[in-house]
Amino acid sequence: MTLDQPWKIAALIGLLAFLRVLWGLWRHAPARSFMLELLDSGLIAFVLVFLLIRPFIVQAFYIPSASMEPTLMGPWEPPSSSDHYAGRTDLLSRQGDRILVNKFIYRINPPRRGDIVVFQAPPQAVHGNDKKDYVKRLIGLPGDVIRIKRGDGVYVNGRRFEDPTGVPRPDYDWPVDDYSLPTQEGYRVPESCCFVLGDNRNNSNDSHRWTDPVTGEPRPVVEQWRLLGKAMVVFWPPPRIGLVSDNRQVSLREAPAVAANPARSAGSAVP
Repeated sequence: MTLDQPWKIAALIGLLAFLRVLWGLWRHAPARSFMLELLDSGLIAFVLVFLLIRPFIVQAFYIPSASMEPTLMGPWEPPSSSDHYAGRTDLLSRQGDRILVNKFIYRINPPRRGDIVVFQAPPQAVHGNDKKDYVKRLIGLPGDVIRIKRGDGVYVNGRRFEDPTGVPRPDYDWPVDDYSLPTQEGYRVPESCCFVLGDNRNNSNDSHRWTDPVTGEPRPVVEQWRLLGKAMVVFWPPPRIGLVSDNRQVSLREAPAVAANPARSAGSAVP
């Protein structure tokens, strides 16, 4: 059983409390004091972990897909014709990364460009499906102007976003018009929102793909209140243990000599 729902956690804590009462009533039980101390310790530990630490401080998450590779690895999914990979035990046995997410940090510090964030997927990302948590890299903050150039890179306020080593160049332009042609314009991120992309630029369900489930219009942002926390550490599998890259591993290249035209309005296409 996975403790992924409040009723499961409450039931487990209730069971521990019930066992504690039973041992307290059973006065002649052998090693009574030891068992009471053990149950007390277990009850306190579960209360701390599931009512304090997990909801507000640190939570573990599993990476189920390749959308953040090479930074965070999902389980290996062989192509439809996988005979060529039959002997590749290193791939066939590859597990998805498991990460620890700091859920407290954004209560005291604002999100920063380049952080890898976990968030509640907005409706335009899941199109009415069950609630999901996504992990992506934060590219644009409120007021930033975003533009993506095929084969070149992601531009923020006219400066190219320099990714960590291994992140591929995008094979698409964005924003685009109704004919999927580049508009030569940027998109300004509205207030209290952010723009996110997967490090696997060409295989990620992220901001550049999201559209309103009703109107079909582009809706590429995540409201900041949806942010659950910042990915900090890969703790499993053992060969992958280490810190997760963040704003310290990215940068913005110097702006070109000729600046772009100023943006017109928040949330709209701008030069």
